[in-house]
Amino acid sequence: METKILRVVRQGEAFSVQSSKSEAGQIKKCTIVLKELGGSKFENEYVCAMLGNLAVCRFYEGDVVVATLRFSTHEYQGQTFQEVLATDIVKINK
Repeated sequence: METKILRVVRQGEAFSVQSSKSEAGQIKKCTIVLKELGGSKFENEYVCAMLGNLAVCRFYEGDVVVATLRFSTHEYQGQTFQEVLATDIVKINK
């Protein structure tokens, strides 16, 4: 896991997905795009999933946040995919 200071590019709406780890059988999920700070349009960007209670938190374009990101891969039908999960995000007050 890595903890980084990032800027929010955009966040999607939360939706429910099936989860065997949840008592209700479903969990909230949303996608957030985070970008490293810097003056260039070529800074690294991360498309991250947020799950559970974090998925219903709202962040807005331009918010500066501290985020802990977990990087993993999984295989599906012979292809390998990378996943980035934001496990914690805290907005830095402006």
